[in-house]
Amino acid sequence: MTDTSTLHDHLMPTYARYPVRFVRGEGARLWDDEGHEYLDFLAGISVSSVGHCHPRVVEAIREQAGRLLHVGNLFYTEPMTRLAERLAASSLGGTVFFTNSGAEAVEAALKLARKAKTGGDIVVLHRGFHGRTFGALSATAQESKQAPFAPLVPGFRAVEPTAEALRATVDERTAAVLLEPVQGESGVHPLGADVLAAAREACDRVGAALVFDEVQCGVGRTGSLWAYEQTGVVPDAMTLAKGLGGGMPIGALVIGERLAGVFAPGDHGSTFAGGPVSAAAANAVLDVVDSPAFLSGVHERGERLAEGLKELPGVTEVRARGLMVAADVSAEAPELARRALLERHLVINATGPATLRLVPPLTVTEAEIDEALGRLVALMA
Repeated sequence: MTDTSTLHDHLMPTYARYPVRFVRGEGARLWDDEGHEYLDFLAGISVSSVGHCHPRVVEAIREQAGRLLHVGNLFYTEPMTRLAERLAASSLGGTVFFTNSGAEAVEAALKLARKAKTGGDIVVLHRGFHGRTFGALSATAQESKQAPFAPLVPGFRAVEPTAEALRATVDERTAAVLLEPVQGESGVHPLGADVLAAAREACDRVGAALVFDEVQCGVGRTGSLWAYEQTGVVPDAMTLAKGLGGGMPIGALVIGERLAGVFAPGDHGSTFAGGPVSAAAANAVLDVVDSPAFLSGVHERGERLAEGLKELPGVTEVRARGLMVAADVSAEAPELARRALLERHLVINATGPATLRLVPPLTVTEAEIDEALGRLVALMA
């Protein structure tokens, strides 16, 4: 085990870090500074979508870094405009605002909705997670995360994730409904088709925007390029980040035609967002992920992982969409995740006292899935 006694001396204690220092990654494998190899089924919390140091991503970063690092958003760059075109064309058909993270993409969506319907409220769902900046945190109806930072941004109404609650709450005051089609941080809870349909119908009834947060469930994670494609419901806007850059920081707000023209020059901005290197990396990720054969493989391997988890001792329920998988366990999940790392060199995490989350790289192999299940069997037997 790495001696981490002094590593935290100059870091704010905002994370419950494990006593491991990683120095190298390749595919679904990581190595620490003592040379130990790990099987990574967390992927930087769903960020390393095409695995660690995918050759196409690394080459795109290296090539772009040698050509142009930064010019700011007063100008165009080829990687940025190409990425915007690809995101819009593959999804809502409108336009794109780039950010550096998922929380920033949510902030942009909130501002867009408020400008489109001045003074309107934002309806959000319990169990949802949208980020930790003040607007995104105000949309995250979790008392433990919100309470220390009150007062928060006003104008948010949180309801249970049911069709009935949405129909009863969305009204003429509503500027937007913001939701994750698959709630990730609360333990991989796919919202029911009736909930999503009710959200769409309610927004249409009162002229509100329907915003899908696909920060975690987008970019192929669920077995389709965008999670909404499996729902039968098309949002007015969606937020992206995490897996989009394959390890590089990038996010995006993608909108459809309904919201076109809401933002004008000066309404919003970001110094680093959509920078050439991050955009080049994201283009390389899409080169890998955006194909029917690849996405079909994600779906198949997700089923293999989910079915394997169901057979493990102590697993009481499994929820999955593609390679976004959670397992409820009878043991203490945080301790189980810690032991998996330190005893079996398997990287997973706990999203609650009884829930494990597994979000491996989308390039994970069947053999690696079987290996991970074997390491869990040895731990849970």
